[in-house]
Amino acid sequence: MKMARYFCTATGRVQGVGFRMFVQQHAMEKDVTGWVRNMEDGNVTMELQGQEDVLDALLDTIKKGNYFIRVKSLSVEMREIIPDESRFQIRY
Repeated sequence: MKMARYFCTATGRVQGVGFRMFVQQHAMEKDVTGWVRNMEDGNVTMELQGQEDVLDALLDTIKKGNYFIRVKSLSVEMREIIPDESRFQIRY
């Protein structure tokens, strides 16, 4: 399986609704590493690293959101893999 790392920016109703915890929970369930962080402009940025097919499934989950979370857009850029990264964290 091919490893990948994505840098993503989510817009919409993504702050104050548990979005970071939502992303972290689903990432950890799928053995995805990286981080997620709220931005001052109301968007949320994240880097996700794992098997490419797993990342694509995680992005689908993020786009769907839940009752509280409404992702209007999710931009995705490829990034360099970070060797030996072992966890997913919420950054402040």
